[in-house]
Amino acid sequence: MRTKSSSAPRSSRTEILLALSILVCAFMLTFFVKGYVLFQASMVLSYAIALVGLNLLTGYNGQISLGHGAFYAIGAYTTGILMDRVGASYWACVPASGLVCLVAGYAFGMPALKLQGLYLALATFALGVVTPQLLKYKYLESWTGGVGGIVLTKPSAPFGLSLSDDQWFYLFSLVVTAFMFVIARNLIRSGTGRAMRAIRDHGIAAESMGIDNSHYKSMTFGVSAAFTGVGGALSAISIQFVSPDSFTMFLSISLLVGMVVGGVGTLWGSIFGAAFIMFVPGLAEGISKDAAWGIYGLVLILFMFVMPGGVMGLIARAQTAFHKSRNKGTA
Repeated sequence: MRTKSSSAPRSSRTEILLALSILVCAFMLTFFVKGYVLFQASMVLSYAIALVGLNLLTGYNGQISLGHGAFYAIGAYTTGILMDRVGASYWACVPASGLVCLVAGYAFGMPALKLQGLYLALATFALGVVTPQLLKYKYLESWTGGVGGIVLTKPSAPFGLSLSDDQWFYLFSLVVTAFMFVIARNLIRSGTGRAMRAIRDHGIAAESMGIDNSHYKSMTFGVSAAFTGVGGALSAISIQFVSPDSFTMFLSISLLVGMVVGGVGTLWGSIFGAAFIMFVPGLAEGISKDAAWGIYGLVLILFMFVMPGGVMGLIARAQTAFHKSRNKGTA
């Protein structure tokens, strides 16, 4: 009993040490790379937050979404409108975008409660398809900028810090990402997280145990949308531009692909999935511009064959094999 109880705190300490190591390495990246590489790193962070949101919905609650690019767009446009039209500070726009998406996600999740499986997937697919068209709607052009979109300015470092705009915003994105990961980790490990997983595993059994399925599903949809909206807000500031054509249906598919590649139902897998979204299409285009998407598809198929549980699944299998071999050696 003693060994069993002590293993949980040990694994928790290992996770914290790993997280701190990753955070320190990410922080040091600020001073070793410049310009476009820092922009790419900022985009990876924005995608990672969005993938955490999608994983909360699909991986931990079992609701399929093919339209999370819509919430990414809502978050980006909320930040764009607040910064350009209202003159709000960038640091205030990020939580505001999350709040707007929380309300939008909860509002969409309420009627979607009657839908499950493929029907829910089709409903979210429709959301992803219609959002870019709504952003072009002529009566909203005064706010959204229509087809032309909105141009933003990347914030400069405050307090006279000798950092470039790219360095400062990368550090800001890193702090926001760390904060969002902590929130997600605490949520997953709380009673709410256990209720979410119970609904995913067996909805009827969860309801018979007194869990309010409707409340938790709607809440999860809202929280998931909020995370995705924060990711969209960071991407808007990083790119310094938002337009309807930036949020096509392919974005929603890419987020789903990133979640699967990183590992469904995992928190840290979001980082690997975000890196896949950011770098693999560019690498495929670098190999052959004419067959870029064919190469992208082949890489994705190879990933699924080699790592059916995603990157985190592969790491888990490697850890299990290592512990088995270690136990055999000590025996």
